[in-house]
Amino acid sequence: MSITNLETHHFFHLRGDEMIAPFFALHRYPWTMLPSIGEFIRHQGSLLSDDHYELRGSDVWVARSAKIWDYVTIDGPVIIGEGTEIRPGAFIRGNVYVGPNSVVGNSTELKNSIFVEHVEAPHYNYIGDSILASHAHMGAGSITSNLRADRENIVIHYEGHNIETGLRKMGAILAEHVEVGCNAVLNPGVMLCEHAMVYPVSCVRVSMPAYTIHKNQGQIVRRTERL
Repeated sequence: MSITNLETHHFFHLRGDEMIAPFFALHRYPWTMLPSIGEFIRHQGSLLSDDHYELRGSDVWVARSAKIWDYVTIDGPVIIGEGTEIRPGAFIRGNVYVGPNSVVGNSTELKNSIFVEHVEAPHYNYIGDSILASHAHMGAGSITSNLRADRENIVIHYEGHNIETGLRKMGAILAEHVEVGCNAVLNPGVMLCEHAMVYPVSCVRVSMPAYTIHKNQGQIVRRTERL
């Protein structure tokens, strides 16, 4: 299977009017966006309307329709989109775009990441150096690992291909409607194509094609209507 399936336009089906669409259009592969997220946020934040967004501190733009609970820590640059909810104890530590109608939950930490829209990381998640497409969902306690133990650059493993990213830190790239089960670990450089599903308490080491399931023993099977 060709690595063209990993191209940005396969993972993210954006409308032309979405805030992030021009930024995504600049990148053939999604992992090449990761070093530029902070620059994108600062540029885009400076263009936001005061009617819809409020500047809270240094380089932190929050939609007026977003709900930010007490005891949340946000370090810029960050954009929080319309209708999004940031729950108590969340830690957003820079270079983060949380798109519209998303949920960042209790004790969840985000770093250098993008949530497109309708993304949920509602309970005890760590998401670093990652991009999650619309309607992606991280189950309670599931995390992205973004640094190899040997500190070497991240390599993406997909259908027999080994793709050098040139990045020392990279978490996961999730396409639309991906479901990650509770307490699963996504290893550095994992890419999950649309409608992929990861069983709870799994350790995912390789990227997954669309409409597949990662079972607990590492077996990847085709997804059917009845699971």
